[in-house]
Amino acid sequence: MAVTGALEGGLTGNHSTLFAKSMLDGISAIVFSSTMGVGVVFSALPVFVYQGTISLMAKWAAGFLSQAVVAEITAVGGLLIVGIGLNILEVAQIRVGNLVPAILFAALLTLGGIRVGALPG
Repeated sequence: MAVTGALEGGLTGNHSTLFAKSMLDGISAIVFSSTMGVGVVFSALPVFVYQGTISLMAKWAAGFLSQAVVAEITAVGGLLIVGIGLNILEVAQIRVGNLVPAILFAALLTLGGIRVGALPG
């Protein structure tokens, strides 16, 4: 959710995924700080740095990307978030972290003129 939310926020300006992730992180931080101490607060700094960097780079790249590329990146990101949801519900065990490069491949295929979601014919 961190990568896809930051990309979505930077490319489209829709920050709802990051807001949902921040709520999950906040609740987790409360639980972890009760057992691990105040050091959990300092974990917010690296999260802020890498999510902010991804979001700023996506905002910069949005000027160069077509609407089709942004749509495909958003679609793949949405599918990754569905995978996270399936993992949380314990319906399936999907290694979503291994699938994050699919966002880049969707963008590259779309830039190359191949519609990722297009049906042949």
